[in-house]
Amino acid sequence: MYSRRVLPSTLRRTTRATSMDADSNFDLIVIGGGINGAAIAREAALSGVSVLLLEKDDFCSGTSATSTRLIHGGLRYLEHAELKLVRESLRERERLLETAPHLVEPLEIHLPITRASRRGRFTVGLGLTLYDLLSPGKSVPAHRRLDREALQKILPGLAPEGLVGGAVYFDAQVRFPERLVLELALDAAAAGATLASHTEVRELVVDGGRVAGVAWKGAGQGGIARAKVVVNATGPWVDRVPGRPRVSRLIGGTRGSHLIALPFRDSPARAVYAEAASDGRPFFVIPWNGLYLIGTTDERDTGDPGAAVMTEAEYDYLIAATRQLFPGATDLERRVCYTCSGIRPLPASGSATTGEITRSHLVVEDPAVAGHYSIVGGKLTTHRALAEDCMQRLRPALGNRSPSPTRDRPLPGALPVDERDALLADAGRVVGQATAARWWQIYGGMSRALLARISNAPELGRRIGPDSDLVIAELVHALEAEYAHTLGDLMRRRTMAGLAADLGRRDAPLAADCLERLGIWDQAWAAAELAAYRESLRRFAVPGRPFTDLR
Repeated sequence: MYSRRVLPSTLRRTTRATSMDADSNFDLIVIGGGINGAAIAREAALSGVSVLLLEKDDFCSGTSATSTRLIHGGLRYLEHAELKLVRESLRERERLLETAPHLVEPLEIHLPITRASRRGRFTVGLGLTLYDLLSPGKSVPAHRRLDREALQKILPGLAPEGLVGGAVYFDAQVRFPERLVLELALDAAAAGATLASHTEVRELVVDGGRVAGVAWKGAGQGGIARAKVVVNATGPWVDRVPGRPRVSRLIGGTRGSHLIALPFRDSPARAVYAEAASDGRPFFVIPWNGLYLIGTTDERDTGDPGAAVMTEAEYDYLIAATRQLFPGATDLERRVCYTCSGIRPLPASGSATTGEITRSHLVVEDPAVAGHYSIVGGKLTTHRALAEDCMQRLRPALGNRSPSPTRDRPLPGALPVDERDALLADAGRVVGQATAARWWQIYGGMSRALLARISNAPELGRRIGPDSDLVIAELVHALEAEYAHTLGDLMRRRTMAGLAADLGRRDAPLAADCLERLGIWDQAWAAAELAAYRESLRRFAVPGRPFTDLR
C-alpha cells in the first residue's frame, strides 16, 4: 500500500531526536513552549537575539490548549475596572485578525438577559458601549441591543421564562490555538531560534548569584545550555521549575474546565455568553469544530497542572447551567464527547473570589538570581504584547534595543484573500475541496508545503485510511518540518484529528500503521506510541462515565 521510496532518508534518521549540542551558548533561554514562551522566543529571535526555546512536552501541550479558544477583549474585566487590559486585549485582537486570518476569525456572540440576571439591560448596554469605545477603528461590527422577539428568532432554543432581551457583539475565535503557538515557534525558528521540544530542564545553572544557563535532558541526550538571561514562561508550572529559588510563590492557579459535546436538541447556531442561573457566573456555549465548547469554570487548584481534570461538581454545574439556558438539552449528558481542563497561571492572591484576581501579566525578576525572570499571568489574546513587554525588560541585559519587530508581522500561514483563493483552488484540485478547506483552517498558506510534497511524491497525497480525511503528507510534513515527535503531537497539535468527537481514536491507529509502513517507526515504536496515545486520553474522560466509553 505504501512505498518507502517516498520517504527521504534524512527524515528516518531525525524524527525522534532534538538537534542540540550538549554544551551550547545563547543570549537568551526561554523555558516553556506555550503561547507566551513561543511569543517571547519569536520576539527575541526577530530582534536578532540568539535564543533557545525549551519545552518538556510538546508545544502548546499545556494550558494554551485548554482555553475557551477565544481571542477577546475581556468583557468581564470591565467589572473590575481593568480598562488598560481590555484596551490592550482589543488592540491585540485586531492585530491577530489581520496577521493570522487563517487561524483567527470574527465570532458573533449573543448575550441573553433575563429578569433574574445579575447584569441587567442597562449594565450590559453600558459595558458593551464602553467595549466598543475602547476599540476605535475595529474591523468587527459594534454591538447591537436585541429585544426578546429578535433574540428568540436568532436563538429559538433559549429558555423563554423571564427573558427580557439581550445583545449581540463581536470578538474572535482561534479554532486551533495549538497551531497558533506552533506558527509562533516556526517563525522564531525561521529567524534563527533553536527549538527543543520534549526536552526537560533539570536545573537552573547559577554562578555567583547570577543565572548562567540550564541543565537539560531529552531524547536520550543531555547537557548544559548557557545564557546570561533565562525566562521561565512555563505558565502554571512557574513555581515548579527545578532549581528555582523558593523565595515566594508566584502562581495561584485556578482550574478552567469545558465540556465538548455533539450538537443537542435546539443547540444554538451562534455563540452564546450567558449567566449560570445558580451563581450568576458567565459561561459560554460556542459552536466549535463541528461540536460545542461549553464552559468555563474557575476553581482554585494548587495541584499538578499536568494532572488537571474536570471534577464531577464542575461537570454537574455546566450540565445544569446549559440545560437551564436551553431546556431542549435534556439529552446533553449523552451528547458529551469528552472534557478538558487546564490551570490558569494567575498571580498568587488572597482575593476572596477567583474572578477578582487580575488577568494582567507580570514580568518578575528573581530577587535571588539576577537574570532569571518569570512570566506570571497572560492569555492567548495578549501573547504578543506580553512578549514585547518582556523584551523591553530584557533589552538592557541583552544589549539589544531594536524596536518590536512583531506588531504588524503576519504569521507564516497568513495570506491575502486573493492568494488564499488561489491556494484553495490549487489544493482542491489535488486533495478535494473539503480537504483543501480543512487545510486552510489548520495550515493556512503553509498548505503549499504539503502540495509541494505531494507533487514530488504523489503517493503522499493518499489518505491514511479509507474512512479518514488525513493525508499522508500531513504526517510526514509534521515530523520533518513542524517538530512533531509523538503520535500525540501529530494527532492533537499538528493535524488536529485528535480534537474530533472521538479524540482521534479512529485515526490514531491508522496513522501509526502508516508511519510503520513508511519505515519512519518500527513495529515496536508504533505500538508504543499508540498505547501511549490511548492512555493519554484518560485526562479527557467524562466524570462518571467509564473511560472506555469515550466516543
